Amino acid sequence: MAGHEPDYDDWFDEPEPPPDRRRRGGGAPRPVDDDSWTIPDRPERREPLTIGGMTVTTRALVIVAGLLVVLFVAILAAAGVFSSGKPKATPPVTTPVTVPPPAQSTPLSTTTTPTVTAPTTTLKPGDTGTDVTALQNELNALGYSVGTADGNYGPATQAAVKSFQTAKGLTADGIVGPQTLTALKQAAGG
Repeated sequence: MAGHEPDYDDWFDEPEPPPDRRRRGGGAPRPVDDDSWTIPDRPERREPLTIGGMTVTTRALVIVAGLLVVLFVAILAAAGVFSSGKPKATPPVTTPVTVPPPAQSTPLSTTTTPTVTAPTTTLKPGDTGTDVTALQNELNALGYSVGTADGNYGPATQAAVKSFQTAKGLTADGIVGPQTLTALKQAAGG
């Protein structure tokens, strides 16, 4: 068994065909063998596509497909698909208001102070009635708060009367006597 010859009946021992050098940048052409149908020698030429009597090339199809993709992305962007998810502030809706002209021309009055009537009789803590309500309204109007004018001469009214009397230089006893009545009428403008 000195000179072992290859057995060509064994398909495992067949020599490898040389690599295809045309695809790797040159070299000798590949020999034609039975397996040549697996790799085409050159690309097939396809006939151009004809649509409605017009011939459309591959380049034109690529351009149209690209434009369709750009249009699709633009539509999605306009719909807000690519936004950050934060709601956008919508501007407030304002409705114009039309003011009809006045029926007749009347001069606008400036701010007027309500007329408050000062009490007419002397008052003391514990009294009730309309004169006490008038006293409370007058003190509130002059800036001496008694709270709600309820017609009851209670501690809040007495404290407001004392503050008023002190401001006017009167004896601060919390009783509305003749001097306090006069000072109230003068402060009220009457």
